[in-house]
Amino acid sequence: MNNHFHLVIETPKANLVAGMKWFLGTYTARFDRRHKLFGHLFSGRYKALLLDGSGNGYLKSVCDYVHLNPARARLLRAEQALSAYRWSSYPEYLKAAGQRPGWLRVDRLLGEHGIPKDSPAGRGLFAARMEERRGAEDGREYRRIRRGWCYGEEAFRKELLGQMVGRAGENHYAEERQESDAEKARRIVAGELKRLNWTESELRRRRKGDPKKVRIARRLRRLREKTTMTLTWITGELYMGAWTHVSVSVSNLLSQARRGKK
Repeated sequence: MNNHFHLVIETPKANLVAGMKWFLGTYTARFDRRHKLFGHLFSGRYKALLLDGSGNGYLKSVCDYVHLNPARARLLRAEQALSAYRWSSYPEYLKAAGQRPGWLRVDRLLGEHGIPKDSPAGRGLFAARMEERRGAEDGREYRRIRRGWCYGEEAFRKELLGQMVGRAGENHYAEERQESDAEKARRIVAGELKRLNWTESELRRRRKGDPKKVRIARRLRRLREKTTMTLTWITGELYMGAWTHVSVSVSNLLSQARRGKK
């Protein structure tokens, strides 16, 4: 694209950061030498979208988003085929296997399009479908790709969040970190409800100033000191009315605890 690029990458190792550092650094150095420039070429950190590779259509959606980008950005005339855009891997998909780069894997994407074989007929069908999509897309299906930090089934998202709990550092995207913190906080609430033998309905039914609710809020308040969770979030999760009520109740509980120690 004119001011950015997209890559769909699969790596068997947790080395995306090292790989992108090498790629961006090498590309910038070669670009600067070629055009007699110096300094940074790219602004800020790249955005990484974790992709569910289960075969349920998520790879197809992401690859189609990338391959249709030139048409969406009007870098092609209406009469030009999508394959006319040279700065894309899409034209390579339409070539025979021996003419493509060794790093480009096409079988999974063709499979998600329902094309069983990498053959002239299969590649022709793929091209026809992409041209159909080019004329019919309205962009709504790509909102999760543009705005999210992961793209896939709910179980995939929850698995990632489970791995991130306690590990989301300052360099993670705010949305990603917030969601990880919320997942950790909800686990704490679920554990407290189990200990109290309460159901969600019981939590909702209890009055907002219930001492047991306040103790759960106090525990979440301590978590908040190290995470992005807000008093408003805690209030809503525990059905405790206004966030100011939670703040006062927790402060009173802490004061009582301090007086008890003296």
